[in-house]
Amino acid sequence: MLGIVVRIVAKPPGQRGFRVHPRRWVVDRALAWLMAYQRLARDYERQPPTSEAMIRWAVINMLARRITRGHPAQRPGPRPLKRVRRTK
Repeated sequence: MLGIVVRIVAKPPGQRGFRVHPRRWVVDRALAWLMAYQRLARDYERQPPTSEAMIRWAVINMLARRITRGHPAQRPGPRPLKRVRRTK
């Protein structure tokens, strides 16, 4: 109906322990962005349509901020170390 193909990446047979799966970080990053919105951090909504509307609102808000920013987001660089003087 929507023309979306979802491919589930399964653990290879015989794999033991942790190994990074291809493109898994994309999903994790998107979910982390959504969890920045406090209303989505907890499951407050009783009705699925209400929950879906909140997710849509969060995504629209994120996209609007990116469009109005005009440049890609930049991570802050490492902070310089502050020297602390010890008092005797």
